[in-house]
Amino acid sequence: MAVVSWKEILLLTGMVVGCYWNSLSCGFVFDDVSAILDNKDLRPSTPLLNLFLNDFWGTPMAEERSHKSYRPLTVLTFRLNYLFSELSAASYHLLNVVLHAVVCVLFLRVCRLFLDKPSSLVAALLFAVHPIHTEAVTGVVGRAELLSSIFLLAAFLAYTKSTGSDHSIVWAPIALTVVLVAAATLCKEQGITVVGICCVHEVFVAQGFTLPMLLDTLRQVVQGKDGFPYALLQTLLKLIVLVISTLLLVIIRVQVIQSQLPVFTRFDNPAAVSPTPTRQLTFNYLLPVNAWLLLNPSELCCDWTMGTIPLVESPLDHRNLATLAFYTFLGLLSLHSLRYRHSSAKTVIMALSLIVLPFIPASNLFFPVGFVVAERVLYVPSMGFCVLVAHGFRIVSHKGHLKKISWLMIGVLLTTHAVKTFNRNWDWESEYTLFTSALKVNKNNAKLWNNVGHALENQNNYAKALQYFLQATRVQPDDIGAHMNVGRTYKNLNKSKEAEDAYLMAKSLMPQVIPGKRYATRVAPNHLNVYINLANLIRANESRLEEADQLYRQAISMRPDFKQAYISRQDFSTFYP
Repeated sequence: MAVVSWKEILLLTGMVVGCYWNSLSCGFVFDDVSAILDNKDLRPSTPLLNLFLNDFWGTPMAEERSHKSYRPLTVLTFRLNYLFSELSAASYHLLNVVLHAVVCVLFLRVCRLFLDKPSSLVAALLFAVHPIHTEAVTGVVGRAELLSSIFLLAAFLAYTKSTGSDHSIVWAPIALTVVLVAAATLCKEQGITVVGICCVHEVFVAQGFTLPMLLDTLRQVVQGKDGFPYALLQTLLKLIVLVISTLLLVIIRVQVIQSQLPVFTRFDNPAAVSPTPTRQLTFNYLLPVNAWLLLNPSELCCDWTMGTIPLVESPLDHRNLATLAFYTFLGLLSLHSLRYRHSSAKTVIMALSLIVLPFIPASNLFFPVGFVVAERVLYVPSMGFCVLVAHGFRIVSHKGHLKKISWLMIGVLLTTHAVKTFNRNWDWESEYTLFTSALKVNKNNAKLWNNVGHALENQNNYAKALQYFLQATRVQPDDIGAHMNVGRTYKNLNKSKEAEDAYLMAKSLMPQVIPGKRYATRVAPNHLNVYINLANLIRANESRLEEADQLYRQAISMRPDFKQAYISRQDFSTFYP
């Protein structure tokens, strides 16, 4: 394996700094608010043990409202940031930039296993400047991706040293791999997928099997014509150790979430609650959507939930052609890489494993997640994409008459991506700039209209905020939160009648209580605040005190652990005994 030189490290670091230095002026936006500003686990007064008992957002894992995202090592780095600079956003962003530079250097070392020196550097440079990474690098919560990627790449590099010069098994690197996989998983759940990448490398690269060879060997063994080849026995032994270790990590992870999947609403992921075949068609269509973001990151958006991507409700929908084209291309690449033993085939199979395996947990294909598309989850899959681009560059540049053109095209690509990344960072400067930039890409997401309204509301610009909240109700008429926002804003504008009408509309959209069915599984718990807000509004009229008290009691009956309802009712009883 070729060593990464100091010049290459400096070049990669310089590219990262050049693209991301302006992120240091950005604040805490979007999910950063919940993960940093509102997360008590960052405070020194909170016991360190709580980091291993709570989820990424500081909610106890045992609670129903927990997102079940268990990333204690990532939260630990947030806590260290807080220890040195409290809530100074610049230090959090600076550490993210440093971590991204570390990932780029490790990725270059990985590329050296499959590519020559120039093309591996091209892959690393493309990864360093790709605009799809702005959410993972400039968004502070994206640190989960960065840390997980560091341990993921380190685990893979450790595993590649598990075969001795005499083809014997070296157990120390395997043990180190298992430890690094556990660390990657404690930073973000997708870290565990590196085990699959190691398995692919062991079978198709280290041992040099092709799919026909593997099938032929297995057929001979099953038919009793030959015993297990020694090389295959060694491979099986190493893979069994990896698989058993992975199963143990999975069992521990399931125990941590207490065998409960997180609860998401249809607004988070509409396809997840859609019937067959809409659910399957939509989730499969999201694969080419993600691939297109890697190919053409010209229109990036911080939030792809709700109505951003309309459901694919019919097999006759023309978007299914994109899904078919994606699977055809992926199938042809896989067939090429699995049938041959030459270096090009090995490069392609490793690139595909980097693209596919880390993306599986976020694909919605096996279990629903809390989003439709999220650019930050493409951080690791983009490594495989960059390897494919660099591999294509190597093939074209070796043709004499295309060498100069290929270098020119790579130069243009790196330059345009670097400029796009630099400009994209400014979108993350504040919540207002972030969500207004998202609305330029997608106007069908009520959440974005609501979030711009919240940003304006925080500036006490209630009149303008109301316009955005009203637009949210037009885009998504059944969005309970949007109607609640309208009601609250009307109240701030001293328009009580309009505020009550908005709250009543939100209340009418609430699902009816069904005996024996858990309420929180059908609606976001914070929507219960509509009863509190409406009661607080109408209790100003002394003739409606009983009506207000009934609303408090209704909220409590729907969810007995809804603390705010008890607090509000106690306050109500104090003033109106």
